Amino acid sequence: MHASKFTLGIEEEYMVIDPITRELKSHEQKIVEAAGKLLSDDSVKAEMHQAVVEVGTGICVNTTQARQELAGLRKNINMVAGDLGLQIGASGTHPFSMWQTQLITDHPRYREIVHELQDAARSNLIFGLHVHVGMENKQMAIHIANSMRYFLPHVYALSTNSPFWEGRDTGFKSFRTKVFDKFPRTGIPDYFESFEAYDNYIKLLIKTGCIDNAKKIWWDLRVHPFFDTVEFRICDIPMLLDETIAIAAIFQALCYKLYLLRLKNIQFIDYNRALIAENKYRASRYGIEGKLIDFGKEKELETKYLIEELLDFVDDVVDELGSRKDISYVYEMLKNGTGADRQLAVFNKNKDMNELVDFITHSTLIGTDI
Repeated sequence: MHASKFTLGIEEEYMVIDPITRELKSHEQKIVEAAGKLLSDDSVKAEMHQAVVEVGTGICVNTTQARQELAGLRKNINMVAGDLGLQIGASGTHPFSMWQTQLITDHPRYREIVHELQDAARSNLIFGLHVHVGMENKQMAIHIANSMRYFLPHVYALSTNSPFWEGRDTGFKSFRTKVFDKFPRTGIPDYFESFEAYDNYIKLLIKTGCIDNAKKIWWDLRVHPFFDTVEFRICDIPMLLDETIAIAAIFQALCYKLYLLRLKNIQFIDYNRALIAENKYRASRYGIEGKLIDFGKEKELETKYLIEELLDFVDDVVDELGSRKDISYVYEMLKNGTGADRQLAVFNKNKDMNELVDFITHSTLIGTDI
């Protein structure tokens, strides 16, 4: 399988904001309707909460194409929102809006989820990034997903962009994942020895009435139930376009590297879910400013050092993927901090939540004029 087969698809969830109050505001699906006429495809979708709008690229051959498509989506959705007297913003949580006042989209799937999960669903007012990487088949997808679990906290740390919740500094760099933890079937997935074992797990859940289809598996990564992709779901939506593309480049490069190791009969160590979860908590709490556990060395190391080690690990494949420039932006992220770090710096300057929201909405459009 050539590098070009490791395609990318990127989904981002944006806040819909009233520019006067800076609160989240329902767009009553008007953004989706208007964008559908402008873009003439299904790249813009409704979400469970009416103050959320989701966009998705097509199947992209590389990060350059993904950047062009996502830049257009961020720019066009903001333009459509502006025509409706609204704005969009990229943050894993809104700094101060309360979930209790937000409307749920009237759709059978969302009504069913709310009926089953109650306030866990109603309070799930969060905004994420999903990255799909193409796979040759489901068997290879489950192998790569097993090994990729180890790297999830490292990449997640780079995406942290949700330090505030309902007007409070939570003390976390990513509080979004703590909100989502209330859902069933979330977090780091287990190891599955084969795709058949995974498929049997899904069939048992469906047979016993736990789920009606595999899309209700909401883990931090999953073998997609319909596409031949591994879908990475752990990340907050990054504030900047450059950050999203850099993170997508890391996921793509790691998948390709693990594939090449597999061809050489080299197996990456599969660590216990409980151990990886320790690193995920650290990434959520401290972002890139803390330490993660190197399980091979059985010691704590600086998160930034381990991310640089990760970049070294994939360095021999990025030129073949054509992503050297995009993945190199990670060094800027390590130097300048994540979205969470910038949010905290802006807020702590004047303690002004409205100023913070304005900073987020402005930053969301940086780099979209390409």
